[in-house]
Amino acid sequence: MASSGRGLEPESAAAFRVLKRAVELDSESRYQQALVCYQEGIDLLMQVLRGTKDVTKKCNLRKQISSYMDRAEIVKKYMDQEKEDGKYHRQIKIEENATGFSYESLFREYLNETVSEVWIQDPYIRQVHQLYNFLRFCEMLIKGPCKVKTIHLLTSLDETSGKEQQSSGLQEIKESLQNHGVLLELEYSSSIHDREIRFNNGWMIKIGRGLDYFKKPQVGSYEFRLHSCQGF
Repeated sequence: MASSGRGLEPESAAAFRVLKRAVELDSESRYQQALVCYQEGIDLLMQVLRGTKDVTKKCNLRKQISSYMDRAEIVKKYMDQEKEDGKYHRQIKIEENATGFSYESLFREYLNETVSEVWIQDPYIRQVHQLYNFLRFCEMLIKGPCKVKTIHLLTSLDETSGKEQQSSGLQEIKESLQNHGVLLELEYSSSIHDREIRFNNGWMIKIGRGLDYFKKPQVGSYEFRLHSCQGF
């Protein structure tokens, strides 16, 4: 489907390289990555089209763009069907010191208007920065597009000198959420180890480090996408 890119202008060649990769990924049923490449390649071809004056070239480009758009739409339907069948699985690896991975960037695509209830299992919501992480996650949930009414938190109880800090911090968050019409239900367990987040639209996220995957903040203390991450 994709042109080889030989003898083309740099912009066209770049577009067809990306689209060639999209076709390869598509043939391997790697639909998530294929769709990203289709979208990027189509955007590049659209830029070429806008800069082309030759009528014949314009006509050919429109046909190619239309063809790739049709295929991208089919790939999207495949992905939607996999999600509906419960077969969709995606793994994201965050490299040590990587940035750009705020809660919004990781979770936003799984949140929609049907999300009204969330379950969070994380044994370490204790220290000040962990409580702050949890608060920021809750803030993301009530921003929309989801309409969260209940948040369940299962964590472990701090049995050290930080017990009072944990208790008062979570109580403050609970009261703050109540002001937004959201109920926070707290439960403690001494035996939990796994970290996971579940939304009532069917999505379940297994997250290796829980919500506490950021390194000690410096610049960008209030902007999580600027924080360096621990590898997970």
